[in-house]
Amino acid sequence: MKRILCGAALILSVAAMAQQPDWANLQRYSSANKEVAQSPRNERLVVFLGNSITEKWAAMHPSFFTDNGYVGRGISGQTSYQFLVRFREDVIKLHPAIVVINAGTNDVAENTGPYSEEYTFGNIVSMVELAKANGIRPVLSAVLPAAGFNWNRTITDAPDKIESLNARIKAYAVEHGIPFVDYYTPMLAGADGALNADYTNDGVHPTEAGYDVMEGIVLQTLRSLPEVGSRVP
Repeated sequence: MKRILCGAALILSVAAMAQQPDWANLQRYSSANKEVAQSPRNERLVVFLGNSITEKWAAMHPSFFTDNGYVGRGISGQTSYQFLVRFREDVIKLHPAIVVINAGTNDVAENTGPYSEEYTFGNIVSMVELAKANGIRPVLSAVLPAAGFNWNRTITDAPDKIESLNARIKAYAVEHGIPFVDYYTPMLAGADGALNADYTNDGVHPTEAGYDVMEGIVLQTLRSLPEVGSRVP
């Protein structure tokens, strides 16, 4: 009964938010998407879909994206529910070869309602299926470590939830032959599940040093794929 009530509360919460104008912020990249869709294919080889971690990445290290033919499509505060809504506009219509999906941080932080691993994982699977159906190779990535969230201190078990979700994403990736990028393990510090202080100022978002680590990890995976190969700026 408790599980049913929790699920009902989540559905009602998300449904209420969905009534807000442009809940998924489809307008955020609307103009830019039109330009990107018309650009040469080698300038939009890979789309990075995510939240503020991805958005700040593109802002702090723009050359990583432009030099490699990558496109950043991160929106601060968003959850996997919103990623799924904007997947067609921000990924499919750009016709990239690959999409790197990083989802889960704000789900665990309950930005759009009570957290359900089942629903978050389901959203990720749906995005994978949409990518495959449109000839786009999906790449899944681990949720970064976080001991907690300064904007929602009621969440006291974030490390356990992140570890569980990451294990499920990785197992799914292995089962279905999907590349998996592990940002989590090399950026974890200690037994409390925190993001290494050398890579963050707030416990959630990477600093430039943190993005350096992430870039090294994801490049190794992307350059192993035939769609990208050893393309070097």
